[in-house]
Amino acid sequence: MTRLCAALLGLMIALSAAADDGATVVAAKGKFADVRDDLVAAIGKRGLVINFTAHVGDMLERTGRDLGNAKRIYDKAEVIEFCSATASRSMMEADPRNLVFCPYTIAVYTLPGKPGEVYLAHRKYPQNAALKPVTDLLQGIIADASK
Repeated sequence: MTRLCAALLGLMIALSAAADDGATVVAAKGKFADVRDDLVAAIGKRGLVINFTAHVGDMLERTGRDLGNAKRIYDKAEVIEFCSATASRSMMEADPRNLVFCPYTIAVYTLPGKPGEVYLAHRKYPQNAALKPVTDLLQGIIADASK
């Protein structure tokens, strides 16, 4: 039994680390709508156009009821999708397989029981010269939105 518990604990730690390794998350103080609006403004300030806003929190709430899962994951959660012609062209000229990293997304969400705390997150990209401008772009947008 002890080995099983240790194995399960190791798996949980590994899964947690995998999630941590896959995303950069920044916490901001404020209201969801204000931080989301600041995020949209930070994207627009760079001359970028939002392609799509996924209302993930609403979808999970709706499908959770349909599936019989009452647990609330987010108070609010959206994923904003956009692209940069300059950054995208550069990274794809370096390697056409970099297409998989486009378009870019930034998630904005709040958690139950954490009022006044809004999280902004983006995927971590491989650390190489072609993708560094994308990481810098996303981090800059999040820095502007989380002030």
